[in-house]
Amino acid sequence: MTRARLSRRAGWVALASAALFALLAVWVVRAPLHLLPGDRGLHRWSVEHRPAAAAAAARALTDTGTGLIPYALLLLAGLYAGRTTRQRAWTAAALILCLGAGQALRYAVMTLIARARPPVEDWAAHASGWSFPSGHTTTAAMTAGLLVAALQLRADRPPSGTAVALILLWGAAVGLTRVYLGVHWFTDVIGGWLFATAWLSLLACVYLRRTDDRPTGDPHPADE
Repeated sequence: MTRARLSRRAGWVALASAALFALLAVWVVRAPLHLLPGDRGLHRWSVEHRPAAAAAAARALTDTGTGLIPYALLLLAGLYAGRTTRQRAWTAAALILCLGAGQALRYAVMTLIARARPPVEDWAAHASGWSFPSGHTTTAAMTAGLLVAALQLRADRPPSGTAVALILLWGAAVGLTRVYLGVHWFTDVIGGWLFATAWLSLLACVYLRRTDDRPTGDPHPADE
């Protein structure tokens, strides 16, 4: 499949994800008490089924979706993806910039919507800021997508399905820990996934459009 066709597909995915995110955001803002069907039930289940060991494991996992860890992962991925010193430096910088820009945009949207978090007495982890969309969820999902993209750039053939599945599983699991730890509603997590999908698809659309119309099996242009 050509890059032009993939770019168009990515553009449609970005548009659809952004539209769904916007609809969810409007629903969140206009819903009574800012809660949607399922939010309260999943929150209560998490609070009532949270032994100390499970909460500790969830906190350990959730911590990998914030701070320096996602950036460190992308730095390593960029160094792996490039075939020359220059490519490694540019790829690592681009991956980090893509994540940072996505986080900044998410923060602006979160501040605009200003959804309150669940009751603080139900929290099993520290949290700050507004609730929608979930920051950990969005960051982990964006990082997972960028890691998969880096594997695709480096590989002469599609990356291992197992590796891709593990990366995506990590990205999804971080989001679910936010509900389990009581610091986010489930719709915050869904919003984070939709936001990340829209952002990653937009990046893919732009990247593919800016490259030439080579078959996708040749991910790296020849060095000049």
